[in-house]
Amino acid sequence: MNLASSFNWHKEVEKKWDQNVTFWSEKSRSMWNHGSRSSIVPFVEKHVGKGSYIGDIGCGDGYGSYKLKEAGYDVIGVDLSPKMVEQANQVCDEKLCFKVGDLASLPFENDTFDALIAINSIEWTENPYLALKELHRVLKPGGILCVGLLGPTAGPRQNSYRRLLGESVICNTMMPWELEQMVLESNWSVIDGQGVYKEGIKSEHYETLPKQLKQALTFMWLFMFQKN
Repeated sequence: MNLASSFNWHKEVEKKWDQNVTFWSEKSRSMWNHGSRSSIVPFVEKHVGKGSYIGDIGCGDGYGSYKLKEAGYDVIGVDLSPKMVEQANQVCDEKLCFKVGDLASLPFENDTFDALIAINSIEWTENPYLALKELHRVLKPGGILCVGLLGPTAGPRQNSYRRLLGESVICNTMMPWELEQMVLESNWSVIDGQGVYKEGIKSEHYETLPKQLKQALTFMWLFMFQKN
């Protein structure tokens, strides 16, 4: 891809999500309560003990952080967009803390968290491999990372289409099996995974399929990784 010398990935992502605050906040609650993100907190509860310190990396308007707090976790939210963080501080429980921070350079010491979630946020980094290294750095040994990756059927994947035309884009879409391979080469273990499917896809459509074909039908694939 022929990137213009003036293109700044960080600034472009920040600008996009600053502009999307109202749109995202209008959708966020429905997604976390009964939509595509409603299975995330139960998935975390399977693997992370209550009271654990969790970083919500790419927290957006903070509603996912609120849901984790409600479920009994100690949570801090981080987002690249100052306006998202401002919105999160306005609408969420005053006991929750939110910070502006870049996934590629998080404002935390080594081995800070018991667990992390990164839902549809690794795709928005310029170098997902370095983002994984940074998540690895701030997790305690044996810590858990829950990643939600946009699947092949997700509409937002269109954000990266124009790279095929040689244009600069700010979304690094990848297939679930590509992320999994990168993780296995980066000092993590894969301990669990499950799919989130669009309406109309029934369990009988995919339950007998091998994992890679299940992933190919997903709107989002949820991974659970562990720091080695």
